[in-house]
Amino acid sequence: MTDIDSTTNADLEAFMHRFYTEFWNTGNVAAADDMIAEDLIHEFPPGWPTGREGFKKLVLTWRDAFPDLHEHVEFVMADGNRVLSRFRLTGTHQGNFYGIAPTGRSIDIHGVDVARLEDGKIVEYFYHEDTFGLFRQLGAFPEDYGSVAGTAVTSDEQSVTPR
Repeated sequence: MTDIDSTTNADLEAFMHRFYTEFWNTGNVAAADDMIAEDLIHEFPPGWPTGREGFKKLVLTWRDAFPDLHEHVEFVMADGNRVLSRFRLTGTHQGNFYGIAPTGRSIDIHGVDVARLEDGKIVEYFYHEDTFGLFRQLGAFPEDYGSVAGTAVTSDEQSVTPR
């Protein structure tokens, strides 16, 4: 069981490292029972279960699409009962992902998580990752997807090129 008796920054940072290691990186959804509140507040896709069960489904969706998914924690900052983490997510697209058939392509994106903990569990969780970069790396955009504001980008390019 997760036991955070105090809310020192070190306790919260250690908790988040465990969260990534045991939950995201291994897909051990049973770890969620000790780490995530049953009524977790999180934005889920329409029609998904909510709370802890919805979050388990989210992790399994990612791991089904990217079986070698790995979230490397770059830094963690804690303040009170809130924790902010910056992560680097890598993996190989080997399963269906939100309607995109497996491409075999590698992904490498960054994101930021914000979690609020109470009684040793995450009760609120929001994250923002480079979704645009993710779908670009999967080749999910048309060739001229970046042709806005005087720039041109193709799905094979890694940067924006001025026109």
